[in-house]
Amino acid sequence: GSCWHARLSSGATQSQIKTAYYKQSFIHHPDKNQGSTKANHRFSEISEAYAVLGNTSLRRRYDRGLLRHSDIQSAGRPTSKETKSRSTGSQQQQRVSRFSHVDGKPIFDFDAFYQAHYGEQLQRERVMRARRKQMEEMQKKINSRKQHTKIELVFAVLVMMAGVISLSLLKP
Repeated sequence: GSCWHARLSSGATQSQIKTAYYKQSFIHHPDKNQGSTKANHRFSEISEAYAVLGNTSLRRRYDRGLLRHSDIQSAGRPTSKETKSRSTGSQQQQRVSRFSHVDGKPIFDFDAFYQAHYGEQLQRERVMRARRKQMEEMQKKINSRKQHTKIELVFAVLVMMAGVISLSLLKP
């Protein structure tokens, strides 16, 4: 499929890139499209495109036609130093780390932004889906019990009718 970044102009600002990524990733997010391999694949494409366009160095390579898949993979991996500082850093440091600077220009960490602004909403949606599924299961059990009760009632009526018929045949 065509990538969402193809709809952006070549001179798109970081803000425009972030907005386009935000819109598309929210639509195709796996939590909103559980079980959809197409949406999952699309979300991966969108995330990869954002990784390229949100990184000045990778974007420059992409624009020049020099970008390799290995460039994208290595750019997404934090160094051991970054991993350590994230695990030991304060929340303030983590908030500040939403922006990194490449060539003096701020690059927005959309993953942190997305989680901070929509994590709660996505969690509520997961809880609602789980509750809905639980209610459906309970309704199935109730319907099954009702069906068994009807069958038992029909069987009891048949036994009583057979008893009445048997008694009437035994009387002279």
